[in-house]
Amino acid sequence: MTLPHTFRPPTLLIVGCGDVGLRVLRLLAGRYRLLVLTSNAARVPALRAAGALPLVGNLDNPPSLQRLAGLADAVLHLAPPPGHGADDTRTAALLQALARQGRVRRIVYASTTGVYGDAQGARFDEVRAVAPATDRARRRVDAEARVRWYGRAFGARVSVLRIPGIYAGDREGGHPRERLARGTPVLVEADDVYTNHIHADDLARACVAALHRGLPQRVVHASDDTELKMGDYFDLAADLCGLPRPPRITRAEAAERMSAVQLSFWSESRRLDNRRLKRELRLTLRYPTVREGLLA
Repeated sequence: MTLPHTFRPPTLLIVGCGDVGLRVLRLLAGRYRLLVLTSNAARVPALRAAGALPLVGNLDNPPSLQRLAGLADAVLHLAPPPGHGADDTRTAALLQALARQGRVRRIVYASTTGVYGDAQGARFDEVRAVAPATDRARRRVDAEARVRWYGRAFGARVSVLRIPGIYAGDREGGHPRERLARGTPVLVEADDVYTNHIHADDLARACVAALHRGLPQRVVHASDDTELKMGDYFDLAADLCGLPRPPRITRAEAAERMSAVQLSFWSESRRLDNRRLKRELRLTLRYPTVREGLLA
């Protein structure tokens, strides 16, 4: 008698397993063999408790990544680029390690909507050309190009999720109440910018949907349906939390009071079309707007 082959779940490697990665682990428990790359050995017990097999390695130290070759069928790349330069050397090192054995057939890369630069409030879909205005965004464009090249060269299906601001009540720094409590100002209506959002739980679900249903070499906006300017978002959050609305200042006043990094987020305005997220990945948002998400 021929015995049936024992079912072996596919192996997923998560690179950069912070808050969103941990949410993905909870969603995929029992469906994948879960590996996590971490540069912090102190996190190993917590990652094991979350159901993953931790692998200690550092994207800034390519020799430490050699053991990744041939381990995974799919990769969820959530790690940020380095903090300087216009190239993402971390993604380059990861892909070089994976290329030593071409087992990986699926890659989902978490990018940012900052690759578009300032769209002056325009509403657009994923065919819009990128126009990064900062080195931070240029590093993301570089990473996107690298993973998509890898997909074409090695026959892996690659999904790029372009992600706006992530929020959740149980995410560190992920709820506006802390900023509201500090009395941090926002821009006056005439100077304000459109901002985009995704709840951390919906983002984790988008990552899983992309692993299963993402089209080859495809970009998807992982954004909810909210269409608010930044000041209106914080006004809404203040009203829901029972806190005072933030003060409003002009852009000229902001230039005198805010850091260059803060100003960069106040200099880009865009509205994202998320139809690919819903139609191609077939994701129904649990929190379709920030009102639902903030109340949760």
